[in-house]
Amino acid sequence: MELPFTHHQSAHCENGVASNLLKSNGLNISEPMVFGIGSGLFFVYLPFLKVNHAPAISYRTLPGQIFNKVASRLNLKIKRQKFSSVSAANKALDENLKNNILTGLQVGVYHLSYFPDEYRFHFNAHNLIVYGKTETDYLVSDPVMETVTTLTHDEMDKVRFAKGAFAPRGQMYYPIQIPENVDLKSAIIKGIKNTCRDMLAPFPLVGVGGIKYVSKRIRKWPSKYGTKKANHYLAQMVRMQEEIGTGGGGFRFIYAAFLQEASVILGNEELKTLSKEMTQIGDSWRDFAVEASRIYKNRSVKADAYNTIADELLDIANREEIFFKKLKKAIS
Repeated sequence: MELPFTHHQSAHCENGVASNLLKSNGLNISEPMVFGIGSGLFFVYLPFLKVNHAPAISYRTLPGQIFNKVASRLNLKIKRQKFSSVSAANKALDENLKNNILTGLQVGVYHLSYFPDEYRFHFNAHNLIVYGKTETDYLVSDPVMETVTTLTHDEMDKVRFAKGAFAPRGQMYYPIQIPENVDLKSAIIKGIKNTCRDMLAPFPLVGVGGIKYVSKRIRKWPSKYGTKKANHYLAQMVRMQEEIGTGGGGFRFIYAAFLQEASVILGNEELKTLSKEMTQIGDSWRDFAVEASRIYKNRSVKADAYNTIADELLDIANREEIFFKKLKKAIS
């Protein structure tokens, strides 16, 4: 049992699954457009919530929110289901496949056998598409992989019912109604306004305020926690930025591509200029990650390394504050 499907590789799993599901259902929409309309760009620092024994940091909105907002803003309908048992989840997925319905799943990363070992850790907000089934395997399109792959039935059960934070509980989702015509212009403007509102939020742990707050905290980590723990915190921050769902720099590049597309659709040249500026900010996030990795791998030669990267992060926050104010003005 194999449904007709064309795999498109993407930079981020939720964007990629949403884009691939919509393309397969007749709505040709790119990954950057999904990310921008879905207001995926975000920042939040939660020192009171620990992930892998370090403060939680997220560079994106909550799992599922990107596709939900795309659906709302383009007047699509998607169905989401969670299950209390493996058998019920399997039955529903198999029914979808019998009915020729491509199905998105939220899964845990740890048991994804096709991932390299260094990427397999306890993170339960990964997304993929199931497009078929054999006697032994499910046919899988994971958008971050170059080609399609498979999971055994047993592996699929494990990833769908992974334990811990954001436990997927067998979650599956798929479009059930797509209008013939969608209003991209209105959706783009709503998406941009939402992102500007989030990134300029007047709260110390959210948006550019959150980035500034982390900059302050980084300066204190070595004296407060000691080098070993400070290095672990920094490593976790870089991992969340560069490995888990594309993160800081990568999201900026996707958002820049969105603004490039949006400038054409809206006939707004200023968005094209801002697209280039966002790419430069993304480069600075990548530079920050490289310098931070040198520190926690004990390869930095800078005497005051933690203050140096805190300065880099503060500069990024200040530039993003200016950027989002200009972006808000550009579409008002």
